[in-house]
Amino acid sequence: MEFIDMIKRSAMKLGRGLKHVKTSKDGHHSEDEENNKKITVGICVLEKKALSPPMTQILDRLKAFGEFDISMFGDDTILNQPIEKWPVVECLIAFYSKGYPLDKVIKYAKLRKPFLVNELESQYLLHDRRKVYAKLEEYGIAVPNYVVVNRDQPNEDVESFVEDEDWIELKGKRVHKPFVEKPVDGDDHSVMIYYPSTAGGGMKELFRKVGNRASEFHPEIRRVRRDGSYLYEEFMPTGGTDVKVYTVGPDYAHAEARKSPVVDGVVQRSSDGKEVRFPVLLSPEEKSIAHDVCTMFGQAVCGFDLLRSNGRSYVCDVNGWSFVKNSYKYYDDTACVLRCMFIAAAAPFQDISLPPTLPWKSKGNASPTIERHGSYGPSTFGRTEELRCVIAVIRHGDRTPKQKVKLKIHSERLLNLMLKYNGDRPREEAKLKSAVQLQDLLDACRQLIPRMRTGRESDSEAEDIEHAEKLRHVKAVLEEGGHFSGIYRKVQLKPLKWATEVNDKGETVERVTEALLILKYGGVLTHAGRQQAESLGKDFRNNMYPGEGTGLLRLHSTYRHDLKIYTSDEGRVQMSAAAFTKGLLDLEGQLTPILVSLVSRDAAMLDIVDPGADKAMETSKKFLFEAYSNNRGPEKPEEPASPWMVDGGGIPENPLRLLQRLVQLTKLLTAQIKELCKEEDYAAGSTSGSEDAACYVSLEARALGKADLDQDRVEAGLPCGSENFLLMFARWKKLERDMYNERKNKYDISKIPDIYDCAKYDLLHNPHLNLVGLDEIFSVAKALADGVIPNEYGINPVHKLRIGSKICRRLVGKILIDFWNTREETLSVAKLTSEPSGHWKPANKAPWRPVSSTAKLSSLATSEASTARLGNADTSASMVSLAPSESSSAAAGASLPGAPSPLEVAGGIPLAAPSPVKAPGKAPLPVEVPGGIPPGQAEAPGTPRSSTPSIMVGESASGPPTEAELVAMNLGRLEVGDNRRVSERVSDRVSDRVEKLDDEPDSPSAKSEGRAEEASYRLNPKYANVKTPQRHVRTRLYFTSESHIHSLINVLRYCHLDEKLAGQEPLISDEALHRLYETKELDYLTHIVLRLYENTEVPINDTKRFRVDLQYSSGAALSPLEVTPRGRDHVLPILPREPLQNVGTYLSLEQLEVMLKPFAMPVEEFPPPAGYPAVQHDSGDSHHRHRNQRSSNTGYTLQKIAV
Repeated sequence: MEFIDMIKRSAMKLGRGLKHVKTSKDGHHSEDEENNKKITVGICVLEKKALSPPMTQILDRLKAFGEFDISMFGDDTILNQPIEKWPVVECLIAFYSKGYPLDKVIKYAKLRKPFLVNELESQYLLHDRRKVYAKLEEYGIAVPNYVVVNRDQPNEDVESFVEDEDWIELKGKRVHKPFVEKPVDGDDHSVMIYYPSTAGGGMKELFRKVGNRASEFHPEIRRVRRDGSYLYEEFMPTGGTDVKVYTVGPDYAHAEARKSPVVDGVVQRSSDGKEVRFPVLLSPEEKSIAHDVCTMFGQAVCGFDLLRSNGRSYVCDVNGWSFVKNSYKYYDDTACVLRCMFIAAAAPFQDISLPPTLPWKSKGNASPTIERHGSYGPSTFGRTEELRCVIAVIRHGDRTPKQKVKLKIHSERLLNLMLKYNGDRPREEAKLKSAVQLQDLLDACRQLIPRMRTGRESDSEAEDIEHAEKLRHVKAVLEEGGHFSGIYRKVQLKPLKWATEVNDKGETVERVTEALLILKYGGVLTHAGRQQAESLGKDFRNNMYPGEGTGLLRLHSTYRHDLKIYTSDEGRVQMSAAAFTKGLLDLEGQLTPILVSLVSRDAAMLDIVDPGADKAMETSKKFLFEAYSNNRGPEKPEEPASPWMVDGGGIPENPLRLLQRLVQLTKLLTAQIKELCKEEDYAAGSTSGSEDAACYVSLEARALGKADLDQDRVEAGLPCGSENFLLMFARWKKLERDMYNERKNKYDISKIPDIYDCAKYDLLHNPHLNLVGLDEIFSVAKALADGVIPNEYGINPVHKLRIGSKICRRLVGKILIDFWNTREETLSVAKLTSEPSGHWKPANKAPWRPVSSTAKLSSLATSEASTARLGNADTSASMVSLAPSESSSAAAGASLPGAPSPLEVAGGIPLAAPSPVKAPGKAPLPVEVPGGIPPGQAEAPGTPRSSTPSIMVGESASGPPTEAELVAMNLGRLEVGDNRRVSERVSDRVSDRVEKLDDEPDSPSAKSEGRAEEASYRLNPKYANVKTPQRHVRTRLYFTSESHIHSLINVLRYCHLDEKLAGQEPLISDEALHRLYETKELDYLTHIVLRLYENTEVPINDTKRFRVDLQYSSGAALSPLEVTPRGRDHVLPILPREPLQNVGTYLSLEQLEVMLKPFAMPVEEFPPPAGYPAVQHDSGDSHHRHRNQRSSNTGYTLQKIAV
C-alpha cells in the first residue's frame, strides 16, 4: 500500500483526483486484470486544437506505446451533445480555447471523475491578468512593477489616476515610461508599449502574428487608452529576446527563446516559413518558478512568459495548455511524461519501464540537423583560430552643430514660468525638458516676441533689438521640426537678481527680478548619420566575424552570440547605437523601439569626464592660446624621426594670419545668410495672423524623425533638415561674435572646432545654397583645427596619456573585464571537454583563475558531496527525461554492481519535496527534504522553496531506467545508489556554481557583470538542432563621443611611456603610430575594434592561447570638397579599418592586460550605471522577500557594472 500512497502523493502534487485501484476480496490487487487493460484517454478539446500538429505528434506517440485507447470527443459532442452521452474515460485532457464550453466540461468531470491533466476551474483564473498577477505575488514569484486601472464603463474617469507625458500614477504609485499596457482580459492580445519623450516618444502595438508582422510602431500616439480596464507594467529591457517556458507536470520544463516583437515587429522565420525559436537553458531559480507556476494554477501542461532583466527573472504572462512547436525531442519527452502520469493515476501496477528503443523511433522519425556557419579563419600564424570576443568603441554619426543661446530675462511671464517649475523657490534654477514645459516656454515667447513685419510698427516688450533677436531665436528653436523631442532641446532658467517685498500676509519675501535663460539645442543625428551608422552595422555583420558572413544572424538567433550595447546619455549617441544595431541584426522599422529594447545607457562610463582631466586640459588650452597668438607657431625640429613625439604636433605655421582670414570670411558668410533670413522672415510675415501661422516653420519639415534626405526642402532652396534661415543665421552670427572680440582684440581659439564643424556641415548638407566663401572657410578652419583638436587632449605623448587615462579610465577597465570574462568562460568549456568524463574536476587548481576562486571550487565540491550523502546512500534531486537518447554518449565513471543506469537530462527543473521511495527488495532510504517540508505534506502558499541547482545526470546507452527510478521521478526525486552518480552530481553542480563564483568579493567579474545575467540566454544542447551548441561569441559595443575616442587612442598608443611599464614594447606599431599622427581628425563613426581569438591547439596554460587583434578607422574623415559626386546624398563614406599592429606581430591577452591595467579603473570603484533602474517591489510578503534575498545571494541583483 505504500506504493499506492506514493502515487497518490504524486497525483496530489498536481491537485487532481485519482482513480481508485481495484482490489480483490482479500485486499490484493488484481494485477493481471489491470495490466491487460488499456487506459482510456479522452481528448475533450475543440478540433482546431485536437488536430493541431503538436497534439497529433504527441498522441501518435502515446498510441505507439499500445497502452492507451485515445477517444477524440469532437466539436459536435462537446458543443451539442449532453454530457451523459459523452465517452466515459479514465484520463482527460481538457483545456479552454475560444468558444469552448468550460462550464459544461466541468460538469462532465464531476460526473465521471476522470484523472485531469489540467484542472478545469483554475482555467477561469487565467482569463483575468489581475488575478494571475495576484496569484504570482502570493507565491512570491517576481512580476514587473505594475498598477491596474479598473473602469466599469468605457472612458470612465478613475479617481486618483493621473497621466503625464512620461508616466502614469494611480493612488500615489507611479510607473514611468517605457511601460506596457495590457487589457485585463487574458484573451485580449491588444498590448501597447508607450515610449518616453527622451527616446522620441510614440507607441508600439503588439498583436498576434499577421504574416511576418507581430507589432507596429505609431510615433504619433502618446496617450494611454481609456476605453476599458488595463494593467500597466514597467517595460523590462530583455536584450530583444522573449523566453517562453513550457511545463509538462511540475517536474519538467522546456524553455525556448525567440526574437521579441518589441524590437522591429518582424517575425523571424526559417526557410520553411516557421517562426525561429531555439531552446535555452533555465537557471535554478527559473526552474523553481516553473514548478510553482505549474502547481499553483493546477495546470500540468501550461506555458508562461519569462522576462530576464537586470539580472532577475520575472513572469509576465501565464497561459493554459501550451505546446512547443517543431521539436521532436519535446514531443518524445511529453509523450513519456504523460504516459507515466496516466499509468500512475489509472493503472498503478502496470509496468512503467520504457523500452530500450521508443516505439516510434524505429520509423526513422528523426529531427533534421542544421548546418553551422563556423567562425574559424586562417590566421597569419599558420594556424586556425576561433573568434571569441569582439569589442568596439564607436563615435556617434553625423550630427547637426551643437548650439547654445543665452539671454537675460526680466519679463514677469518668464520669471513666473521659472518659479512654476522650480517649486516656487526663488533661489533655485529650473530645468525644462518635457514637451509640456517647452510648450509653456514657447507660448510665453510668442506673446513677448516683437512682430517686426513690413508695413507694421513693432509692439515688442523687449528692451532692445538684440534682445528681441534672441527671443525670436529661442522661439524658432522651440518651433523647429514642428514637435518637441526632449533629448535634443533643453532649457535652464537661473535666477540672477532678487528684491524683497511684503506680501498680502505682511511677510517679507524674496522676488526674482532677473534670470538667465540658457537654451541648448542641436547635436541631432542627421539622416546621413543614421545611414552611416546602419551601414557600419551591416559592415560589422559581414566582415567583423571571420567565416561567419551573414551567418552572424544565425549565430545570434541561436543564442550563441552574447551581444550587449552601451551608450552615453546624449541623444545622438543613443540614436547612432540604435541605427548601428538595426544594420548589425538586419532589423526593420523605427529606431525608438530598437533603442529601448536593445541599448543600455551608461553615462558614467561613456559620457562623464573626470574633473582631473578638465584641469589637465587647461594646460593644453593655455599652450594653444600662446601658440596661436603669434604668427610663427611653435618651434619644431627639422624632420623628426618620430613626429608623433613632438610637443604641439600639427599646429600650422603663421596661425595668427589664418585666424584673421577666418574672421573676415565668417563675416562675409553671415551677411549672405542674413539676406536669406530676411526673405524667409518676409514669407512668414505674409501668412495669416492665426496662431498656426505664428508657429511658422519652413515647410514644417519635422526632420528630426527623418531617416532620408528631404529632397523637397533642397529643391525649394531651403536649408537641409529642420533648420530654417533664421536659425542658420543665428548659428553663424554667434560664431562671428564669439570668435573675435574687436574691443579687446582677442581671439577665442576654442571656437575654431565649432567653425570647422559648421563649415563642414553646410558644405555637406547645404551645397545647394551656393554660399560664397564657404569652401575657403572650411579649408582655413581645418588647417587651424588640425592643430587645436588633437592637442586639446595633451600637448605631448605623456600629457596625452595622463589626460586620456583620466577620461576613459572606466571604459578601459570595462574592456579588460570583458576579456577576462570571455577567457574564463572559454577555458571553463575547454577544461570540461578535455576531461575524459566530460566533467570539470573542481578540486584541481585551474591556472587561469585566481587562487581564491580555485579554493572556493574545491571547498564547494567537498560541501556538495557532504550535503548529498545521507546515511549509506546518496540522493539526487534531479529532473530527467523519460526518453532515452540514441545519440548520447555513455556516462562517465565506473558503474557499481547493481546500480541503476543514469538517465538523460531533459533540461528540466529541480524537484522540491521528495518523498521516501521503497525500491523493490530494498528498505526505504532517508530523503533530504529541500526547504524543510516533511514528506507527504503539502506546501503552504508563500512557503519558500529550495533554490538547489538542477543536477545534470549523465546519459546512458545501457538500457531503460528501472521502475523505481521512474516512480521516484514521478514523485519528484531520483533515488541514487552509487557513488558515480554523486560524483557526477557534484561535478555538474559545481559547473553550475562556476557561473556564480563571480559573486564572491574578490572576483572581478562579479563586481562587474554578474554571471547570472551574463548567462541569460544559453542554447540548450539537448534540444537544439545545432552541431556546435557550446560555441559562444561575446560582442560588446560602446557608443560614445569624441573625447572618449581621442582618449582611448592615446592610451593605446602611449601606454608604454608610463613609468610602471618601463622597457615594455608599444602596443601599436611605428607604422600605425605614423598613420595616427597623420590622421588629424577622428571623425563621425571613428571606431576602435579589439578582437580576441583562441587557438585551441595551444595548451591552456600557454600565454599564446589568446591573441588580441587591434584595428581602427577614422570614420567619415573625408573632405566634402573631395567626395564625388558632391552633395549627392549628404552621406560621407566610412573609411576602412586599418591594423594597429604589424603583420605577424603577436599580441597576447596577457600582454594587453599588463599594458592597460595601470590606466583602468579597479572594479571595486565602479559607480552604478545610469540605465534603467532595477524594479523595486513593495510586497510585504515574506516569501517574496525571501526570493529577493536569495537572488541577491546568487548575484542576480549585482549591477555595479552591467553585463
